[in-house]
Amino acid sequence: MIEKIINNHSKEEIKPGNIVWMDIDIRTARDFAGANVVDHLEKHYPEGQRIADIGRTFFTFDCVVPANNVGYAENQHTIRKFARKEGIKVYDVNSGIGSHVAIEQGFAYPGCTLVGTDSHLNILGSIGAFGQGMGDQDIAFTFKSGKTWFEVPHSVKVNVKGKIASNATPKDLTLALVKHFGSAGLLGLSAELYGQPINNLTLDGRITLASMVTEMGGIIGLIPSSKEVIDFCKKRSKFDFEPIYADEDASYQKTIEIDFDGLKPQIACPYSPENVKDVAEVAGKKVDSVIIGSCTNGRYSDIELAAKMIRGKQVKEGVMFKIVPATREIYGKMLKNDLLEIFYDAGVIVSHAACSTCSTGQIGMTGEGEVQVTTGNRNFKGKQGKGQTYLASPATAVATAITGEISVPEL
Repeated sequence: MIEKIINNHSKEEIKPGNIVWMDIDIRTARDFAGANVVDHLEKHYPEGQRIADIGRTFFTFDCVVPANNVGYAENQHTIRKFARKEGIKVYDVNSGIGSHVAIEQGFAYPGCTLVGTDSHLNILGSIGAFGQGMGDQDIAFTFKSGKTWFEVPHSVKVNVKGKIASNATPKDLTLALVKHFGSAGLLGLSAELYGQPINNLTLDGRITLASMVTEMGGIIGLIPSSKEVIDFCKKRSKFDFEPIYADEDASYQKTIEIDFDGLKPQIACPYSPENVKDVAEVAGKKVDSVIIGSCTNGRYSDIELAAKMIRGKQVKEGVMFKIVPATREIYGKMLKNDLLEIFYDAGVIVSHAACSTCSTGQIGMTGEGEVQVTTGNRNFKGKQGKGQTYLASPATAVATAITGEISVPEL
């Protein structure tokens, strides 16, 4: 799949290991590193000659929104002023996570190429597209030229089989894959994901899985587009597209078979996403805070599940339970479907759309000794403060918030 996507965007020989110039359909920069992109463009190119295609160039603010420190405030406003001058669209602090906005707003679509300053832009593998995070100099050049260089990666085919437990979710499947591959098992590779458990995933579940390929060392995890994904994207897309699928006789570096039959809820313990265990193994661990959100699990289906589980119940006294939708559209759906009232009655803190705790604590950090369960994708020491962070599914997060200790969810 990756070779076919790159081939559609390059005139050079597409072969694993070759470095090629490829056209980039969509170019983005976020509030993190976006001001550096602006600085490079203003230093090296005259006004009016800095952007290859304004209709395919965007800024997205999602890391710290609205800015809670002077540095981010200045970065964001530097970008706004540049964007006004150049006529570039800014998805500002009320929009949500850039990669999710790209899918919802239809400027990302199956088979497209998109780059930006976000290390999890390979989340676009969820719709069968190429997404990649790059440094600010590379992104500045892409804004100017509409292209970048890239080394064609080797591909592996991952066949997943087995029926997971009824109380296991796409996040549990994802954590199980992180455990299987570890932090470097897909290093430098494009992984194509197949099998019934993958086919069964909704768009939201595919986003969860694709978002954590970074934590496996992968370039991208490409999931062949389902009818649901194609229909969703065609309804919203600003561009015509045809989904990309691998040829039946495609050649892979290797094929990997994984059987997850009976898979139970999983949890990644401090201080690594690959330190994954069955939730039952650590059940009973007292917690101080719980978060549902991030680019991995801030989708509407994640939050709707949380509402169903906590309706008529209360967050355990002494526990902070925070929910952060991925986009403004999701927040609006929460409002219209009365989910906010359910969360208010239960004692949940609901925030506006953003990245949650992943960058400088948009909705708070952990203190020394604090134990946190989050649906995020990273739990490295110091990443979200001085506390201990466990990574889990929305279902495990809600069960934990209700009991005040890590708990196996019942669905």
